Amino acid sequence: MGVRGGKLPLFETKVKKGRKWYKLYVLSVLLAISLILVYRALHFPTNGEKGRWAWFGLSMAEIWFGFYWILTQSTRWNPVYRHTFKDRLLMRYKDNLPAVDVFVCTADPKKEPPIMVINTVLSVMAYEYPTKKLSVYLSDDGCSDITFYALLEASRFAEAWIPFCKKYKIEPRSPGAYFKEPSFGPDDGLLDWMDIKRLYEGMENRITSMANSGVVSDDMRKLHRGFSEWNGTATARDHNPIVQILIDGRDRAREDHVLPTLVYMAREKRPNQHHNFKAGAMNSMLRVSSEIRNGAIILNVDCDMYSNNSETIKDALCFFMDEEQGHEIAFIQLPQHYNNITKNDPYGNSFQALKEIDFHALDGHGGPMYIGSGCYHRRESLLGKKYDQTKTREFVERERDYKSTSLALEERAKNLITCNFEDNTQWGNEVGLKYGCPVEDAITGLSIQCNGWKSMYFNPQQGGFLGVAPVTLQHVLMQHKRWSEGEFQILLSKYSPISYGHKKITFGLQMCYATYCLRAVCSIPTLYYVIIPPIYFLHGISLFPDVSDSWFLPFAYAITVTSTYSLIESLEVGYTLKGLWNEQRIWLYKRLAAYPFALFDTALKQIGIAKSAFVITAKVASDEVLKRYEKEIIEFGSASVPFVIIATVAVLSPICLIMGLWMLLVVQGVGLMGSMLAQVIICGVVTLINLPVYEAILVRQDAGRIPTFVALISLTLSYVAYALPLD
Repeated sequence: MGVRGGKLPLFETKVKKGRKWYKLYVLSVLLAISLILVYRALHFPTNGEKGRWAWFGLSMAEIWFGFYWILTQSTRWNPVYRHTFKDRLLMRYKDNLPAVDVFVCTADPKKEPPIMVINTVLSVMAYEYPTKKLSVYLSDDGCSDITFYALLEASRFAEAWIPFCKKYKIEPRSPGAYFKEPSFGPDDGLLDWMDIKRLYEGMENRITSMANSGVVSDDMRKLHRGFSEWNGTATARDHNPIVQILIDGRDRAREDHVLPTLVYMAREKRPNQHHNFKAGAMNSMLRVSSEIRNGAIILNVDCDMYSNNSETIKDALCFFMDEEQGHEIAFIQLPQHYNNITKNDPYGNSFQALKEIDFHALDGHGGPMYIGSGCYHRRESLLGKKYDQTKTREFVERERDYKSTSLALEERAKNLITCNFEDNTQWGNEVGLKYGCPVEDAITGLSIQCNGWKSMYFNPQQGGFLGVAPVTLQHVLMQHKRWSEGEFQILLSKYSPISYGHKKITFGLQMCYATYCLRAVCSIPTLYYVIIPPIYFLHGISLFPDVSDSWFLPFAYAITVTSTYSLIESLEVGYTLKGLWNEQRIWLYKRLAAYPFALFDTALKQIGIAKSAFVITAKVASDEVLKRYEKEIIEFGSASVPFVIIATVAVLSPICLIMGLWMLLVVQGVGLMGSMLAQVIICGVVTLINLPVYEAILVRQDAGRIPTFVALISLTLSYVAYALPLD
């Protein structure tokens, strides 16, 4: 570890060792894939033989799988790991740390309860950082007076909560999460703990009661002048701009007990004007914060992602303020963790491979993508400025404006978030977050990297943020549909990493982006592979080499070696065996029932039939749903088209397996088993993966079972597939 410019570095980078075996594995699998494609070409059925079109389809599917597998290796090729030295940062800069603005976004008080929102706000207000240099902005796209009331309550509770957190060095600093843990508080501060807990429970009861009633009482409206913004005509889709400074960090009268600046804002909305979803909210906060404090560093978090590590601001500054490399870094991305993941994670929400493998490799290629939450930004990079290696960048503290009153600041800020402010400007194009895509975060991060900046991935031992993962299969599929749709739209847009990123980012990083952008396309070959081979097995037609044929070896090798490597890799990053099996099930369900709809909706948007939409994933669920989730029982309970597809594939596989084996063993003879083994395995694996579906159809009586209507449709479609004539 060298000394940079006469000073010790503020962070170090380690490259993963022992990669020779991995590279040998990749080369061997590439050889097996090549041999599989050669086999398909050399053994294409002749005219008159059955299975010609099925053979062609399998060849195309295997070409795609091989190509996509090569792409995915970019997310494993060169992983790097970062470690920070916060003690050096504090010794070197002491009180000369930059101001930090924290952006929190919420949009729907029903799906994102106000008590959850203010727990996130309180957690970031209590960071282990000079409070006079910290400002927190809550953007409420639901324009809810109940959310405003909750934030007002939080501003008062913060006067006791923040000193308590810093005095006793507690973690996490979300009071809801902290008091949920089985604890009796600090040994030397039990009375303080009891007082704070009582204050929190009182606040929680008031906010929850107000949220359940749906109305802020007249008595409560008298508590703050800000309630006058909600007149009789204001609605979530039609209202004036609102900016309210609930805590003014400039207040000299409170120097002995300074709190972070706290701002509530709701940008203006009108029914006939597009508001550009979360990207529009982020850009509005960029402008409002520039008027109020203009922190050089910006942290943005979702309203359900509370801080779990009060030191991450200092970690991020170790990267930004490093004398050798800090000036070229645009953003620091931290992983998303969830506080409601069960032991075996039935919905694959932990994203362990993504957090512990993929993003470390993206970092090795030049930087991870921006994922929309838990990310520290250099403000000037978000504003569209290109990296200039000749320019020395310093974080200059903005002169504190003591002359303007809070009212004056609020009025100036309101003018920045009107519907017409961005007209005839470059906001959403060259300035701020990009518009026109459901995953605006990804294209924004790509654009920043193409402007010459670098990003880095930091994965601290104690997770930086904890959120709420979806607890029903429907919400999981909805979430993955939105992500894969947005990523595929990036590929088709002017921000495609293939064209837009050419010669601007490394080829390896282009491959990494393409891996995510092409996930939706994987649905087509996957659907083909789980439907066509079982149907042809049912009719006694082989589509793979005989087990005694030497051409069977490449198939066996590719499947066995990649499965073994995946098993070892998954166990290393923390999956249980059952959790890994659940991960395979969700992998299949995403490709069957989320990605196809992403492709379909993208096609409709490309021809102008549909428009982009942003669907908020619900952060709350009923007690019955939560009980089933804690028992790791999959929640179906919907008659939607995605569940029809899942149920149809689930029903078709055992039918093909049982009837195909009967035909093979009784009618055609056991001697043909060798030529059908691969199709038997496909049927068997798909059947085993879908055991929860059979239970949900035949056994379960709770509300999470598969509806009878869906089961009947799946049986009908399975019969149609069986009855269709083959080529």
